[in-house]
Amino acid sequence: MGNEPNPYVTAPKGASSREEKRGDGREMRELRIGTRESPLALWQADWVRQSLSDAHPQLRVSLVRIRTKGDKLIDVSLANVGGKGLFVKEIEEKLLGGRIDLAIHSMKDVPVQLPNGLHIQSIPQREDPGDVLISRDHLTLEELPRGAKIGTSSLRRRAQLLSYRPDLAIVPLRGNVDTRLRKLKTMDLNAIVLPLFWLLPG
Repeated sequence: MGNEPNPYVTAPKGASSREEKRGDGREMRELRIGTRESPLALWQADWVRQSLSDAHPQLRVSLVRIRTKGDKLIDVSLANVGGKGLFVKEIEEKLLGGRIDLAIHSMKDVPVQLPNGLHIQSIPQREDPGDVLISRDHLTLEELPRGAKIGTSSLRRRAQLLSYRPDLAIVPLRGNVDTRLRKLKTMDLNAIVLPLFWLLPG
């Protein structure tokens, strides 16, 4: 079905790393990366941090964990409480306020319109964009019974599933991988859809 799992780097326009003095008097460059606290967000941010450190050994790079409104409202549909921007507002505020130097997001969480003063700094190489169906009885999408309940938080996936199988019942589902796998049983769902990238090792 397709997803946008690769990191998306935003930064203030004209941003540059801060410079500090080392103990020996030489200058050390520092970057503070803002990220959500979810395991996937932290993995993405740490991947960028390590890539920057490998390319620029003199650069000191740190992660600043930021809890967003979207992380707090885990039991409601995003479409009903403000959409995908709920995952970036607090991070954007810290960018604009100079508390962090850049931020890492999943593209799917970023609204089309960015606030004045921010821009897309870079887009790293894309990971596998596929989705996976995880069903309770190891059934394929075609084999699921009529009226089967499938959990997903994505409006796009909902539209694609119903286009292929109009008889399906789509149930809003949010949370990290472990939470969604648990809800597959506790919410009596037939299946759930997850981005393949979430399940890849590493």
